[in-house]
Amino acid sequence: MFKKILIANRGEIACRVIKTARKMGIATVAIYSDADRNALHVQMADEAVHIGPPPANESYIVIDKVMEAIRQTGAEAVHPGYGFLSENPKFAKALEAEGVAFVGPPVKAIEAMGDKITSKKIAQEADVSTVPGYMGLIEDADEAVKISNEIGYPVMIKASAGGGGKGMRIAWSDEEAREGFQSSKNEAASSFGDDRIFIEKFVTQPRHIEIQVLCDSHGNGVYLNERECSIQRRNQKVVEEAPSPFLDEETRRAMGEQSLALAHAVGYASAGTVEFIVDGDRNFYFLEMNTRLQVEHPVTELITGVDLVEHMIRVAYGEKLALTQDDVKINGWAIENRLYAEDPYRGFLPSIGRLTRYRPPEEIDIEGAVVRNDTGVYEGGEISMYYDPMIAKLCTWAPTRAAAIDGMRNALDAFEVEGIGHNLPFLSAVMDHPKFVSGDMTTAFIAEEYPEGFSGVELPEDVLRRIAASTAAMHRVAEIRRTRVSGRMDNHERHVGEDWVVSLQGQDYPVTVAADREGASVRFNDGTTLRVSSDWTPGDTLARLDVGGDALVLKVGKITQGFRIRSRGADLKVHVRTPRQAKLAALMPEKLAADTSKLLLCPMPGLIVKVNVAEGDEVQEGQALCTVEAMKMENILRAERRGVVSKVNAGPGDSLAVDDVIMEFE
Repeated sequence: MFKKILIANRGEIACRVIKTARKMGIATVAIYSDADRNALHVQMADEAVHIGPPPANESYIVIDKVMEAIRQTGAEAVHPGYGFLSENPKFAKALEAEGVAFVGPPVKAIEAMGDKITSKKIAQEADVSTVPGYMGLIEDADEAVKISNEIGYPVMIKASAGGGGKGMRIAWSDEEAREGFQSSKNEAASSFGDDRIFIEKFVTQPRHIEIQVLCDSHGNGVYLNERECSIQRRNQKVVEEAPSPFLDEETRRAMGEQSLALAHAVGYASAGTVEFIVDGDRNFYFLEMNTRLQVEHPVTELITGVDLVEHMIRVAYGEKLALTQDDVKINGWAIENRLYAEDPYRGFLPSIGRLTRYRPPEEIDIEGAVVRNDTGVYEGGEISMYYDPMIAKLCTWAPTRAAAIDGMRNALDAFEVEGIGHNLPFLSAVMDHPKFVSGDMTTAFIAEEYPEGFSGVELPEDVLRRIAASTAAMHRVAEIRRTRVSGRMDNHERHVGEDWVVSLQGQDYPVTVAADREGASVRFNDGTTLRVSSDWTPGDTLARLDVGGDALVLKVGKITQGFRIRSRGADLKVHVRTPRQAKLAALMPEKLAADTSKLLLCPMPGLIVKVNVAEGDEVQEGQALCTVEAMKMENILRAERRGVVSKVNAGPGDSLAVDDVIMEFE
């Protein structure tokens, strides 16, 4: 077996590979840019080599720099993770020339399947069902519009060398095809160094289901069933699960067999994924083959018990697969939620900064429940604008889908992240959404269910009452602590009243709190009572409570006369006041927000790529004003209403912070 492996990647996937290599007794080498000098993968590896400035095209995807790191350390093999150089045939060839093993498929398979145009032609020859589209290269925006009309809108504009949602746009009109072509081309060039574009028919109401394959260099291969990745935003996966709640055994087998036929057709060896779009009648169409480990591989590992990274390393070493198709089973259900450094309240725009608090839920692996968190960050670490915004993958497993979802709800509630915008509230909302719970969702889920964006969660009455009872009991504990500290009287409890008014989500709940050594009984005006018990103490940022016999987890922050409470996707200001205080508070006027309607504010930290208008220009609603690039994605900012540009404050090449004024209107 290899003695030393270099991981040509960063973040959580580098940490993931290091864990398996360590388990196998293999030493590891990390590479890092200036921005990653103190990164977790650097700390975890046995050795680390600096390879350049923060931008990936000056460090992580510069083949010569990675090759020099291999020579310096004497690594015998390289695991590329995903993204960066993972599907770059030039890199695989360079390793081959150096006599270093590539923990991935043969060069010819990468070339054939890594190029989406070529892969579709091979898939057709292998009798794999494919989506209609134009497989030739497209030179300019005019040709893109012409082809889109021939195929028929809507169409998907895609980078040939793309992946991870980069270089992909859906177009419903000529204008969107023109804009989408240019943005896809730009993103493809900056992310992959390859700006070739193709166009295919966009299947409406689709489900995104993929098959995991594993092959060796001796002609053996298995498919490890499917994953469903239907909760997506901008073609980037957010929630994945295995198996799919939609497939039947017949469709699963057909998809698996076609996937293996495609893999064998190109002499595939290693782990790979064949992606399909599946319509409502379970007709499936080949999208692409990813010749690498997928981001969402943990859910497959959780339902099959197969360590994909270990098998990739063994295959690269020349070993035969230790699995046959009969060995592959489906055990239980697994769900993965991707934690992104992006603010769901600001249109999911990227967020950067220091993680002032990062406390994932405890990882467990016991009978009936698994919590797994693949991450590449730590408390106090910096989230950079240079790389992908994903910072963790939270996974749960249970014997049933319902139990796996419930485990995920609790794990999300216990996940503490502060210092950056993040999508934990949105993930919690998805886990409670009826469509997801029923399994009746498509890749259009976010667009259909949150057409105006995500603005938080309105909790139902029963949950509000549980939170009201909890915070009333917690407030009483805090008041007792306060009177003890003040030292005003020995009998401190006489200073803490029983009657309170809890205000949250626009509702007031008058309650009476009767406490004892075991907890508190909280009685509402209608006579109902909830029993609350917890070991929470003032200052704790996480409260685990039993409320009426059911578990409740709350993230807790202190505000005047109450708490900031976050639970199940809701972010609540909860005030706990005496009846007199509540009466006076109702008379206080609300503070009005500042008027920014005549300003175009930068919604995220990023780089101005293009400004489309000048001072004095009249703009129409929906017109493109400028393009901001952040975390490898281009974002077009548009006019919200008609107006005249009075001042332009930023130009191409300017780096802006959140809420910097880009331009002003009359």
